[in-house]
Amino acid sequence: MHEPVSYIQQTRDLYDSLGYPPYRWFHAETEPAFVRPAKPLTECRVGMISSAGTYMAGQVAYYYKDDTSVRSIPAETPTSALRFSHVTENYLPNARKDPRCVFPSEALAVLAADGTIGATADRYLSCMGGIYSQRRVHEELIPTLSAELTEVDVLLLVPL
Repeated sequence: MHEPVSYIQQTRDLYDSLGYPPYRWFHAETEPAFVRPAKPLTECRVGMISSAGTYMAGQVAYYYKDDTSVRSIPAETPTSALRFSHVTENYLPNARKDPRCVFPSEALAVLAADGTIGATADRYLSCMGGIYSQRRVHEELIPTLSAELTEVDVLLLVPL
């Protein structure tokens, strides 16, 4: 059995080694309210956002510092075509061995096929979650993701 990983300490150490200012964790002032879907999951189109820096072979990899760009990945993309680039490279060996641990597109396809969900989105979105600038997340990343999410009823968020 593996020892637990102290991701918070690893992130602090990583930012320190890269010469970044100390990482400030974002804490919302209030808990977000639970919003019940407007219809049953069996009728919902489900989308996904992964913050693992996932991209397809042939797409541009993510940069390593404050990259707020987004990649659109067709839902039918085979896991063998998925690649990863992220500021926290030490988290990625498992993703590279089995992309499904951070980009579960095959699991969503199974849920759609067996009727658990109505359908999957035609494409999924990916970003690099290791963005130091909270301002850039709010001003660049979130508006880009929001603009791309027009075809889904429910969204699966998969953090790295």
